[in-house]
Amino acid sequence: MLLPTFSRRERALLFTFALLTLLAFFGPALPAADVAFASVFADNRAWHGLPNAMDVLSNLPFVVIGFLGLYRLNRIDRSHQEALAEFPLAPPASDPPDNTLDCAWLFFAGLIATAAGSAFYHLMPDAPRLAADRAGMAVAFAGLIGIAVCERVSQRAGWPAAWFILTAGLLAAEVSQETGNVMPWALVQFGGMALVLTLALAAPMRGAVGLKLGWVIFFYALAKAFEMGDRQIYEATQHLVSGHTLKHLTAALAGLPVLLALRSLEKGWQADLLRHNPDAAAITA
Repeated sequence: MLLPTFSRRERALLFTFALLTLLAFFGPALPAADVAFASVFADNRAWHGLPNAMDVLSNLPFVVIGFLGLYRLNRIDRSHQEALAEFPLAPPASDPPDNTLDCAWLFFAGLIATAAGSAFYHLMPDAPRLAADRAGMAVAFAGLIGIAVCERVSQRAGWPAAWFILTAGLLAAEVSQETGNVMPWALVQFGGMALVLTLALAAPMRGAVGLKLGWVIFFYALAKAFEMGDRQIYEATQHLVSGHTLKHLTAALAGLPVLLALRSLEKGWQADLLRHNPDAAAITA
């Protein structure tokens, strides 16, 4: 039988995904709230002809952190390839975790996609553009959950988990657009973050890169709180900034723990390489 070859955590993950899928297909419909129109957002000020300027421009931190992450991943990949070419007998234990890095590529690309989708939506909020906004978020969710699974379940489970969430997220965004039923999207977003919270409580697996999932959850929860207090914050700050703008800025900070984990991974891998190959200093410089 195939199932017994899975670890206990892998079986629990498989059960969770199966349960979420059943709820998406057979659970009660959840009608969409009226969130697709500009009147819902507190700050609709234009700036130099740019409509809803603050809610559009506040997506820039997603782009910055996304490109910083891709740059860091490219550095790790380039250094690894150079090390393999120079020291083909380097021990496998010194290799960076491939599935974690693949999921990180997806996550940081997803941050850029999130910025593009959100900016596109806030330029002229309507239902079709909301689907594009959610599609971008689905890419980032998929990468994040994939990394979390690599950290707390197993390396081999991370990439399939990322693809499952990516497929589910894109389908859920389309379903909510076509039918008005946001239950599948709610399961992807809130069910996914509940999964990350559960994984944060589990002990890291051997070889984990040390991602602080608690900080990711903190920034996500804070961003949701800002979103819910959009108009109240706008009024409290005397129309200086809205809660939705702060939501974007805070949600982008959830990428920082991943960046820091990659930085630690790079330093640890380089130190391990130097221990086994003292002549590798030029490569890791």
